[in-house]
Amino acid sequence: MTCIIVDDEPLAVKLLESFVSRTEDLELVASFTDSVEAIAMIKSHPVNLLFLDIQMPDMNGMELAHMIPSETRVIFTTAFKEYAFESYEVSALDFLLKPIRYNKFLAAVEKARQWFALSSPTPNTQHPTPNTLPSVGTEGASVFLRVDGEYRQVNLSQVLYVSGMKDYVMFYLEGERRPLITHLTMKAVEDMLPASHFMRVHRSYIVALAKIRSVDRNDCIYIGDEIIRVTDAYREAFTQYLQSKFPGK
Repeated sequence: MTCIIVDDEPLAVKLLESFVSRTEDLELVASFTDSVEAIAMIKSHPVNLLFLDIQMPDMNGMELAHMIPSETRVIFTTAFKEYAFESYEVSALDFLLKPIRYNKFLAAVEKARQWFALSSPTPNTQHPTPNTLPSVGTEGASVFLRVDGEYRQVNLSQVLYVSGMKDYVMFYLEGERRPLITHLTMKAVEDMLPASHFMRVHRSYIVALAKIRSVDRNDCIYIGDEIIRVTDAYREAFTQYLQSKFPGK
């Protein structure tokens, strides 16, 4: 894989250059301490990977990442962990927090290798979509989600609910403290999940029907650690589902 390093700190550039030189099948094309100079090179000579600092003068890393060719994937390198969530906006493959250790660098490069392997079309196979891989249909037990630049298999039996936020969705799973965040729309998730087990009850929520603990008189669903209000647009379908589960039906 070819790569470019962009960081306004010369010592940080030297460290990454040493990491690249020690890593098999990784070729350094150029290094820059000036983000404005870097963008011209990246546009005229696209590479596979861009190791990119975020806080830089003139043009920061987030701005630069929005300007690069689509075939170039970003691995952010920064001393500020608060930028981690913003990295999802540009579908970064990974987020390396300074001071960067070589084992973390290698793990990020391996994620990139896997991403390019999955993204490369092979005979008699479909090209994967940006954030999901084909699963086994509505009767299958799992889906694949692109999370932190890698494809993670998620068992449907673990999903409590899905919450939407602009162009991202968060999968809340049993036994996990933090949600899985991926770049998808709620409509795409609704189409992906089997309707026999999941229902959209709010513009921003899809719930696993079997995981509902209770529903109060105000149409509030208690599920996991969340209380989700069923909104008017989805109330009729949800009420029909509840009635179908009443004893004697």
